[in-house]
Order: sequence, then structure tokens, then C-alpha cells
Amino acid sequence: MLRVGADRDDAAEAGTVVTPSAEFPPLGDEERAALGRIGERWRGPRRADDLPVDPTLGRHDRHPAPTRFGRLAPIDMFTVAQPDELVATGAADLPGDRAGRTAARVRRALLGPPLSSASVLYERMRKLVALPVLSSDLLSSVAYGPEAMLAVLVLAGSTALGLALPLAAVLVVLMVAVGLSYRQTIPAYPHGAGSYIVAGDNLGRTPGLAAAAGLMLDYVLTVSVSVAAGVHAVTSALPGLSSWAVPLGVLVIAVLLAGNLRGVRTAGNIFVLPTYAFVVVLLAVLAVGYAKAAARGFAPVPPPSVPAAEGLGLLLVLRAFSSGAVSMTGIEAVSNAVPAFRPTEWRNARTTLGWMVAMLVTLFASLVGLIHLDGLVPRADETLLSQLGRVTFPSGPGYAILQATTALILLLAANTAFNDFPRLLFFMARDGHAPRRFLHMGDRLAFSNGLVALALTAAAVFVAFGGHTERLIPLYAVGVFLAFTLSQTGMVVHWRRHRGPGWRRRLALNAAGAALSGLVLLTAAVAKFTEGAWVVVLAVPLLVLLFRRIHRHYARLHHALALHPPPSAPPAEGDELPQQVRHLVVVPVARLNRASLRALAYATSLGRPTLAVHLAPEEAEADRFREQWRAWGDHLRLETIVSPYRSVIGPLAHYLEALHAASPDLTLTVIVPEVVLRRRRYRLLHSRAEQRLRVALRALPGVVVTSVPVHVS
Repeated sequence: MLRVGADRDDAAEAGTVVTPSAEFPPLGDEERAALGRIGERWRGPRRADDLPVDPTLGRHDRHPAPTRFGRLAPIDMFTVAQPDELVATGAADLPGDRAGRTAARVRRALLGPPLSSASVLYERMRKLVALPVLSSDLLSSVAYGPEAMLAVLVLAGSTALGLALPLAAVLVVLMVAVGLSYRQTIPAYPHGAGSYIVAGDNLGRTPGLAAAAGLMLDYVLTVSVSVAAGVHAVTSALPGLSSWAVPLGVLVIAVLLAGNLRGVRTAGNIFVLPTYAFVVVLLAVLAVGYAKAAARGFAPVPPPSVPAAEGLGLLLVLRAFSSGAVSMTGIEAVSNAVPAFRPTEWRNARTTLGWMVAMLVTLFASLVGLIHLDGLVPRADETLLSQLGRVTFPSGPGYAILQATTALILLLAANTAFNDFPRLLFFMARDGHAPRRFLHMGDRLAFSNGLVALALTAAAVFVAFGGHTERLIPLYAVGVFLAFTLSQTGMVVHWRRHRGPGWRRRLALNAAGAALSGLVLLTAAVAKFTEGAWVVVLAVPLLVLLFRRIHRHYARLHHALALHPPPSAPPAEGDELPQQVRHLVVVPVARLNRASLRALAYATSLGRPTLAVHLAPEEAEADRFREQWRAWGDHLRLETIVSPYRSVIGPLAHYLEALHAASPDLTLTVIVPEVVLRRRRYRLLHSRAEQRLRVALRALPGVVVTSVPVHVS
């Protein structure tokens, strides 16, 4: 057995389901039993160990020798692990051609050398690293959440800004309730307590998929909004860069993608310092700002007069409340990423979540209070945090440091989504609701396909909305609070089913979180529907429908390929035993040369009935080819097909289809000679008939297309 990856994976023993082996699920009991029954009837042509070559490659005394094409480098490709096992070294992954090796070197220079599968346990994060990595989205939202709330209130004039304090108090209660609810969710689902898993386990598949759709939209918008807000912070300090906002944002997304492709631990080390720096600088701003307010007896500075553009009503207040609620996006990040923590995973995750919520409440409430005391109002040309920095640090480097750290954390806040979005796709793909390629771990044990999908989608959204934060915010709250609501409702059902000690208290806490989250969800969906929330309201059911269609496809595929083939399967593809397979080998021959004779020799060596087929554009060429065939010796049955319209692939495919229809239980093996050229630049000079034939016959059951290569230097 050849096992790629240096050592056995110990991650499963550590209690996590996120392992490189997830791409290869084990057989169920029913399939194992069926496999045993099939094996009892299996009759092969020879003994299993009767091979013309030593499969161990002489593991103890010699190495593979290079060929003249350089396909096999003279290196030790395999190391001995166990008596019956070979293990590929990292060098075995290098491509054989020069262009491929160059691309591999560039990739390794950017992303680092590949990591062994056994390193998955050591790629996890400790609490001090996980806190800034997973909280960057949550903590960075205080840079635009209060402003989003005040930007709606100021539409009713300066006098409406006084409602900011009571609205902030309600939001703090919501933050604490949802935070405590998720703290209960983590130990209940220690292998990853994402909303998708919790809602699907307790409420059913459709609510789980709805929660997943909401989270996916939230993660995409997290990247877009965070990058847009970060670029806005940069252009507030450097107005000359305003025209370059969109290219700068796309560049930042590309840098984030490259950093996360280097692996969880490396990305964490890269993004630790900006988050901690932002928290420290913001605490300094609050300390200095409140000290100045204390010096004047905490008397609020009157805000500048702003005329009312709308009347102050319930709908406006609800819109302001839902806009301020975007400060909570990212609060679920820790519960989704429990497997990314070091053991004991759930305990470290719960502690980290507690720290995050405490920091969020402190920063959000303090910022809203200080903005009120300093009499600041939202402006189109400058962020509120920038105004607060100018008031707090009128001279010295304080303002520049605040803007720099704010821009950094806003730009890097998207890293939270880069951690959770691929992990969500992993769990969905494991259940068959997303493409299975999202189960694959890349060279650095990161979910590379999920990372690339997130980066491309977020970049498209960012460009489509021109990098404007205010245009993206209305889309933001609906998806995440849909996930919050379904997750907390699912936990209510969970506690009712598993009535352990204190289950009533836990149920009441999750019920409160579900009710408050549902209130915000309805408020955001109704109040911001015409501002863009309709996009999310429409996208969620469409995504759920897409996920269900993907699951249906995989279910049909599994049923068709399982070890108990369905009665409706074609006989030629339903056979499981060698003695049940009836062969006909077909060799298309265009002209008699070394390539076609090699294909004919290979086909005859299989010891199965063999038929040669020649397609001619006219009768004269068909007669000429039959004369050449007789000169060769007429060793095989030849069938000539005249194609007066000079088409080759179509008539050949229809002929093979007719052969298959005449005997559906027959397995047709089509052997095509293929000329392999060493130089890539000459490949455009040759047709790839074997590839076109394979595509034409792909939908035909019971047909196997293979090629016999003839190498030309």
C-alpha cells in the first residue's frame, strides 16, 4: 500500500473531525458485508503476488532510475514505514517538467514548504493567538458599528442623536445574551458548534442549510465590508488615494488569501500584532478622552446643528438599532472554529469567547459614550473614529497611530472569515451539501479551495459595490442574525432533548438569545429591505435550493457506486466479478505506423476479442487502406467506415454506441494510440483525438477509453 503523507494522522485520536482523511470516508457496515460477499466469489486470472515486477521497488537496496524524458528524478522518493507500506517523501510531489517545477518553487516561496498530515494537530492555535485571529472581525466592527447607528439617527436631525445611548444599552444587553448563549453552545458541540451543525442537528436539514447560507453570506460580506472600511480609513487620512480605493481593496484581499494559504498557525502569527495594537491604542484614546471629559465635569459638548432629512419614527429607530447590531458580527467565529484550538479544544474556545465578548462590550459602550460626550456627528468625508482621534490627540503622533492601527485591523478583520468560511464548507461537503473538493487540505494543511472561493467571491462583491461601506452595510445584518436565531433556537431544542443538570437555566438563556436575535433579524429585514437587504432575503432560499440539489446529486452517485449496485444499473457496469465481464477491444486506426501497430499489439496482448476500425473520407482511401491491412497480414478483423463529410469523432462514437446497443452486457475497451511529445510548443501542431473521443463517449455506459502512448523526443 502506498500512503502519501509522512506519518499516521493522530488528529482523530485527539477528538477532532477536521482531518486530511475526511476526503476518504470509511465503508459502512452494510458495504463492508457486501464487499466480503463479493470477495468470496472473486476469481482472478492469477495469484495476487504473481507480478512481473517487484512492487516494493527494492526498498532496501536500490532506487528508481531516471528515464531519458526526466520524468523520474534520481532521488529517494519513498521511505520505509512498515513492512507492507511505502511512504512518499515531499520530493515525490515535485512535477516532472521544468515549467511545473518552476511553478512549484514559486508556490513554495510564497506559501512555504508542504506540511505533513501528522502536523495537523500542531497547526492549531493557542488562546493568545486565537483571540486576535478570531476576534479581529468582532473588535474591528466597533470602528464602524457605532457610526452606522448614528448615521441613521442623524437623518432625523441633531436632536435624535440623544437616542444613541439607550440604543447602545439595548445592544450591550443583546451582545451579552448572545455571547453567553454561544458559551453554552461550545461545550455542547465540542467538535465545532457552528450554526449549520447546531440548527441542522436540532431543527432539521433545511434550517441547518438556511443557517449555513446566512453564515456564508455573512463571511463574504465580512471580507468586503472590512476591506471597504479599512480602505476608507486609509483614504480619510490620505485623501489622494481615494481614486485607488477599489484596486487597493482587491490587493488587500489577495494578500489575505496568500497569508491564509500559508496555514492556520502562520496566518495567526501574522495577524496577532495588529489586533492587539488596535485594542491598546483604542483604550488609550478612551482613557485620554474620558479624562478630558472628567475635567469638564462630563458635560456633553453640543453637537453641530444638522437639519432633519426624515421624521423621527419607530422605523427610523429600528433601522438605527439594526445598523448598530453589525457590531456583533463575528461573535460566532469562535464556536465555528473549535477544532482550530489546541486541546482541550472546547475549554480554550469558551475562554477565548468570554474574553472577546468582554472586550467588545467595553469598547462599544465606551466609544458610544465618548462620541456623545464630544458631540461628534457622522460626516461623509471622515469617519467618526477619525474625528474622535483628532479631538483626543490634536497634536503629536497619536492620531496617526490610531488611523494606522484602525486601518490595519479593518483590513485584517476579514481574516476571521478566512478562518471560518472554509471550515463551514468542510462540514457541508462532509455531509454532501457542498462540492467534495472543499474537503481537501492543501500543502499547508489549510482548506485551500475554500479560501480561494471566499477571496474570489468577496473581491467580486467589493468591486460590484465600488468599495463603499455604506452600500454594503444594509446587506450585512440579515444573514448573520439569521444564523444567530437558528443556532440559538436549535440549542433550545437541544436542552429540551438532553435534560442534564441546570438544563432549564441553559434553555432560558438560549431562548433569550434566540428571541433577541430574531428581533434584530426581523428589524433588519424589514427596515433595510429596500436598501439592499432584499438581496440577502432572496439569496438565502436560492442557496438552500442549491445545497439540496448538490446533496441529491451526491446521494444518487453514492447509491449508484455503492457495493450493492441498483437493479437499474447497466449490466456492463453492474458487474463486480472478473468472470462476469465480457470484453471487446476496439482499436481506431487512422494509418498504419509505429503508433497504431503498438496499439494493436497492446490490444492483442490482452487476450480478448479485438476489432480494428478505420474511418476513411472516401471509398478510394478505404480500398487503399484494406490493401495495406492485407499486406500487414490481416491478423485482426478490420471494419472500415466511410465518412464522406470527413468527420471522424462523431461517426466513430455513433458506431461504438451501435455496438454497445447490439450487446448491452458487453464492455467496450477503446484503445487509442497517442503520440507524446517532449516539447510543449509542438503540441499545438497535433490533434488530440483521444481526448475528444473520450469526451464524446463519456456519457455512454460500459465503454472504457484508454490510450497507448508512443513517446517522441
